[in-house]
Amino acid sequence: MKKWLFAAGLGLAMAASASVQAAESIAVVNMGNLFQQVAQSTGVSKTLENEFKGRASELQNMEGDLQSKMQKLQRDGSTMKAADRSKAEKDLMAQRQQFQTKAQAFEQDRQRRSNEERGKLVTRIQSAVKKVADDKGIDVVLDANTVAYAGSSVKDITSDVLKQVK
Repeated sequence: MKKWLFAAGLGLAMAASASVQAAESIAVVNMGNLFQQVAQSTGVSKTLENEFKGRASELQNMEGDLQSKMQKLQRDGSTMKAADRSKAEKDLMAQRQQFQTKAQAFEQDRQRRSNEERGKLVTRIQSAVKKVADDKGIDVVLDANTVAYAGSSVKDITSDVLKQVK
């Protein structure tokens, strides 16, 4: 009986030791912070802004023109001939439809390109996380934003990953 209790106690001690060792190979990284810092340092938002600047300007001009025509129609509509007013309303509706179509296409293209650039950044960050984890002998890396609690033995490798990405 004593041998059995001793063996059980030894087994529990080994299991506790293994869980402590496993905890040493766990780290956290703040993915949101990394993504934001890498995006700023690489100038992704400026690149996208420059890429779509021309189309955005064109849409702003179209919108301004559309608003001025609407105001003119509201101001002068009551004094216009019925045929002229009808033609102006049809032109205005056609121009509004054209504007909405272009604006929707612009937004879809901008969103697609934004997603492409985000994907590239995420891939770079994930590669850097893997490299740092491999270099430091870390088995598990968790996003710091999804961890409810991490003791002092859990390493935060965010700064190491940021250095690796840059």
